[in-house]
Amino acid sequence: MKIIDLSHTIAKTTPVFPGSEKPHLTTVASYEKDGYRESLICIYSHVGTHIDPPAHVYETGLTLDLLPLTQFIGQAIVIDCRHLRPRESITMAEINRAGEDVEAADFLLFNTGWDKFWGSEEYFGDYPCIDDEVLEFISSKNYKGIGFDVMGIDPISDISLYRHKKLFRNKQIINIENLTNLDQCGSGLFNFSCFPLKIKNADGAPTRAVAWEVNTFLIIK
Repeated sequence: MKIIDLSHTIAKTTPVFPGSEKPHLTTVASYEKDGYRESLICIYSHVGTHIDPPAHVYETGLTLDLLPLTQFIGQAIVIDCRHLRPRESITMAEINRAGEDVEAADFLLFNTGWDKFWGSEEYFGDYPCIDDEVLEFISSKNYKGIGFDVMGIDPISDISLYRHKKLFRNKQIINIENLTNLDQCGSGLFNFSCFPLKIKNADGAPTRAVAWEVNTFLIIK
């Protein structure tokens, strides 16, 4: 069984949203002194490959710990957007090109190819974003989540978080950001999971997102 890691490694050098602090990873016990190693980990809730729930932008929205485990596992399909240039919109043309599997999927994962810039200043540039028609389409369906290989569903310059707010308005769905290796997932449906850390009242949390293929697909609703 082939398993594909879709998550970036969290390190002291991990790119973070402008204004956030980078992860602090400190050794507090060592083999030499204590006979074992232990670390103090200090990170923002939206660091690295992570999940946004409705509570990220709405005070009354559901937090990650209140969502059922089934929200984080199911069938996914990659929407290929690698032909788009910076600032271009992801439209229904990209979704329609993926075919009938779009209707059967639980997760739509958008591959812009932007993960190749991870660790460089270009990663904070004008990556493609979904347009209003795509947002309306997602809102009209029963998807468990959507995901992107960029810093956010909104452009970094949009401090209003327009797309976040429209996505989470009256809808139980998750948004996964900073994915990677989506080009390895192929063009059809595959099994996908993105379980977050279980943190009380979580407005977001890192995830180890993975994809895998088996002879029969998971049917988890």
